[in-house]
Amino acid sequence: MAQTRIPCLLMRGGTSKGAYFLASDLPQEPALRDRVLLAVMGSPDARQIDGIGGGDSLTSKVAIIGASSREGADVDYLFAQVLVEEARVDYGQNCGNILAGVGPFAIERGLVAVTTDVTPVRIYMANTGQIAIAHVPTPDGEVRYHGDARIDGVPGQAAALIVEFEEVAGSSCGALLPTGNARDVIDGVEVTCIDNGMPVVLIRAQDVGRSGDERPAQLDADAPLKQRLESIRLQAGARMNLGDVRLRNVPKMCLIAPPQAGGAINTRSFIPHRCHTSIGVFGAVSVAAACLLEDSVAAAMAVTGEGDARRLSIEHPTGEFTVALHLKEGNLAGCGLMRTARLLFDGVVCIPSAVWCAASVR
Repeated sequence: MAQTRIPCLLMRGGTSKGAYFLASDLPQEPALRDRVLLAVMGSPDARQIDGIGGGDSLTSKVAIIGASSREGADVDYLFAQVLVEEARVDYGQNCGNILAGVGPFAIERGLVAVTTDVTPVRIYMANTGQIAIAHVPTPDGEVRYHGDARIDGVPGQAAALIVEFEEVAGSSCGALLPTGNARDVIDGVEVTCIDNGMPVVLIRAQDVGRSGDERPAQLDADAPLKQRLESIRLQAGARMNLGDVRLRNVPKMCLIAPPQAGGAINTRSFIPHRCHTSIGVFGAVSVAAACLLEDSVAAAMAVTGEGDARRLSIEHPTGEFTVALHLKEGNLAGCGLMRTARLLFDGVVCIPSAVWCAASVR
């Protein structure tokens, strides 16, 4: 059978890995595009053996990027989460890890010209309508991937890439606190529902009979806990203006506990039914924001420091994730973080022409 060849960059962004495409290289019709992405990743299949997905939600991700016509943006970025064992593609959230590769991709593909030793790339995040600015290291006129920065969850070192966010509060739910409260009670459990780039429901681990320092595999095998969390998640989704979330990956659920390694707070997050081995970028940003809210379930246990510029270390099963928060007159005014990215493969990905036959190699 003939194959359709689609130009593609495979990149690691933060602690995730995904396929990066120019929007013009994919079908414009959404349903057809979804079928193409499922074929690219090899879904639905637990191993994704017939595609380039890695059999894990963290490696079954796609970035679709094109030049932007919007004022104040260089490129538009649409994130697609390709489900591993379902024939479904979810666009209901951002991915801050895959976002880390968007700036380098834009430069690699000639969408943005190198300016100085650090080239800013203004990215319109189409999933939620916000702007991120990626400060990409570009000495010698090209993207630099090697460096001495480390992030937990990624072996070795790479070049630091700073990402700043503009007005991400309420990006999916319409407000930082979409229920109007810093604390709600669902199924008899106190929760904080927050959206600072990612809809998240925070629950004190002790309130559901857990310590908060369990390993992900232990929590994945804890059927009573997962059933309880899913009941809370479905009710929280409706309260957070997300509607029926049975088939959505948001809101994320996050068990919190006092810090154990000198950070601000300890976390175990679910995406949404499987315990994350670390924590998502925007999930960490939302958790950090909750730590600064006086009446949240996180406030009493979090170690947050003082001043208008705070760096909060969000602990997770494989290390920590540092979030920079800026306050103005006591209110959250901005946030940013450090990520790394690396180009892994530059070529074409092949899918059966029976799925789509309109593409051609550049």
